[in-house]
Amino acid sequence: MTEVTAAPATAPVSPAATARVLAEAARAVDAPDLVLAVSRNGVRTVHTGGSAEPGPVPRELMAYELGSASKPYAGLLLARLVAQGRVRYEDRAADLLAPGFPVHPAVRRITLRHLLTHTSGLPGLPADFYPQAVPRWSTDPYGGYPADRVVRAFLRARPRHRPGTRWRYSNFAVSVLGHTLAAATGTPWEVLLHQQVLAPLGLDATRVRPGPDGTDAVGHRRDGTPVPALDTGGFTAAGAVRATPLDLLTFLEAHTGGAADSPTDSSLAAALTEVTRPVLRRGWRHAHTHTLTWFHHPSPYGPVLFHAGATLGQQAFLGFRPGTGLAVAATATRRVHRADTFVATAYGLLTETP
Repeated sequence: MTEVTAAPATAPVSPAATARVLAEAARAVDAPDLVLAVSRNGVRTVHTGGSAEPGPVPRELMAYELGSASKPYAGLLLARLVAQGRVRYEDRAADLLAPGFPVHPAVRRITLRHLLTHTSGLPGLPADFYPQAVPRWSTDPYGGYPADRVVRAFLRARPRHRPGTRWRYSNFAVSVLGHTLAAATGTPWEVLLHQQVLAPLGLDATRVRPGPDGTDAVGHRRDGTPVPALDTGGFTAAGAVRATPLDLLTFLEAHTGGAADSPTDSSLAAALTEVTRPVLRRGWRHAHTHTLTWFHHPSPYGPVLFHAGATLGQQAFLGFRPGTGLAVAATATRRVHRADTFVATAYGLLTETP
């Protein structure tokens, strides 16, 4: 695959200039709580705001629901386990989850790589997910669908396309990946993620469950009504991560090499490199490029890697420019809607600023 050419050299941007850019960008986003955070070679600038009155815990120290922006954590975990030789990208998920269990031939061909890169042929969610979810779609659609049900749905699935032939975004597939890695290592997903990703990167304010009272940001519907904390049920790997904006910057800095303390563990360093490498193209004229776990776009300043996520009442955006030391993390506590400007604003910080 042809790589995007390196970014042109740019003059250093001062923290004061970055602060002005963030303050201006924040005016475009309407949310009770908003955090826009930028790291340039480890030098951080954070802007907080929103329509709600600030609480006793500063906004940048609250843990926010990442939704689908959790998937880069799952991708880094898989890449590290591969670097350690504990699994392979081409391992078949069904063989690890339920050895000898009779499954559809297409399911038998689904590999860990297929699950992570949304090329498994599985739908976005299991077909039997919707009857239990629709009656509580705005309050708790996932909580009634536990892990064992996700696994059963996978083992009896009939993929719509041959694995590896088409790209279709799938929370179902990445959730199956999480259960498969837990089965392959004999370690619960939450423990595995902590051991392999969170602890080595010093992500002490990142977790997959709600924290102590007062430490988690509260999501809101469009009308400002608070919504309960998200319960992801059996879809933990696809969307359960919660983190403070400062921890999000630490996670991203590890990918850019912009932090002062780069990973010294060889398997972690290899994994961080692996997840930034483009591996597939999709769409009209194959214009859309992806790494194992990040969306990959060109920009005037070089390639950008990013992932956005949304839950019932919160949004998150993670992005960085490889090799430049630039990282952008953004969180907001209002449910996404058609005229929403949050993602576009955060994306602009990543692609339109030197």
